[in-house]
Amino acid sequence: MQQLIESIGKYLLAAVSPLIRHPENAEMRVAKGTEGNMVRFRLVLEQADVARVIGRNGMTASAIRSLAKAAGEKHGIKVVVHILSREEAEADAAV
Repeated sequence: MQQLIESIGKYLLAAVSPLIRHPENAEMRVAKGTEGNMVRFRLVLEQADVARVIGRNGMTASAIRSLAKAAGEKHGIKVVVHILSREEAEADAAV
């Protein structure tokens, strides 16, 4: 399972890196769910880069999430992908 998580994480960073202006500031946070068959990926980006990744009407983010979910489902794992700005991630961690 760890190898699958690493592969999905690499895919997410590879898919997002060409779209953003500050790939060096992109951060991936991974958390396993309490059920054991769920993994949550959090892409933490600069505020300006979040809009570029989400895309027009959310289509880019939806495509990225769909491919990550499909990879997880193939192995019986539920994959959740969140795309956050640094500010949102810090506010979320403070709660």
